[in-house]
Amino acid sequence: MGALLRAVALVLVASVAVFAATALLPADAVAVRSGGRVDGEQLAQLRAAAGLDRPIVARYLDWLGGLLTGDPGSSLVSGRPVAELVGQRAPVSVVLVVGALVLAVPLAAALARTRGPAVGVLVVAGAALPPVVVGVGLAALLSGAWQLVPPVSLLPAGRPPWSRPELLVLPVLTLALPTAAYAGGQLRGTVADVVARPFVRDAVLRGMPPTAVALRYVGPLVAGPALRVLAVSAGSLVAGTTVVETLFGMSGLGELLVAAVRARDVPVVQVVALLAAVVVVAGLLFADLVATRNERDR
Repeated sequence: MGALLRAVALVLVASVAVFAATALLPADAVAVRSGGRVDGEQLAQLRAAAGLDRPIVARYLDWLGGLLTGDPGSSLVSGRPVAELVGQRAPVSVVLVVGALVLAVPLAAALARTRGPAVGVLVVAGAALPPVVVGVGLAALLSGAWQLVPPVSLLPAGRPPWSRPELLVLPVLTLALPTAAYAGGQLRGTVADVVARPFVRDAVLRGMPPTAVALRYVGPLVAGPALRVLAVSAGSLVAGTTVVETLFGMSGLGELLVAAVRARDVPVVQVVALLAAVVVVAGLLFADLVATRNERDR
């Protein structure tokens, strides 16, 4: 119960931070759309019609109430419901994030349990490279040099993203490789500490198979930290789709966020940004529950 309350509090704090950050954006959707073609009085009337002249606390409470009732508002640019816009773009981003996690988890596990300075350098280099650099490098190699996959990922209109898996290769790899390097680097110390514990070393000396040692001794002790790293990585992947979708021409939540920030479409920006925070908090909650259960079982 305590973990759940902490998660709710974290989401509430995240909602305040997101709303405050978007309120501090220079200009607003009304000013951007007017393009300086209206005078101050007309601009004030347009802002009042959009509700942008109300106190920030009142606007936040209305927005929070809408979120709790499933109505996060409407786009200030198109007038369409934000939930509809997010729902249309979400499948692309979900496929990219899930695909990246499917690749990143085993790669991170392999990096975490592999010793040696070369692996350490690989982990640091992989985690430090910006996604755009990874994406350009992969495109040059897999598309330019080897011509294995298309250089862009323009999905056919009305088709689900999984209908053209070859278009997902570059964006998924671009997200997965830095994530695996980061997660593997974060867990290397934890895995080394667990493996060095006397009961684990004793199990190895008794001839217990490595898989059995990993499942019985190492896995339960590493599960909590691993899930926390995975939660943060998942949130980073949701945010990372912004770069990847823009780079490879995919119409997902990341591309929607970039367009909304450019147009100062605050309701859209708020919902997409809060989604990433909710993913992290949900993952951390799950990690805490798993860690608590493991402690109780021991």
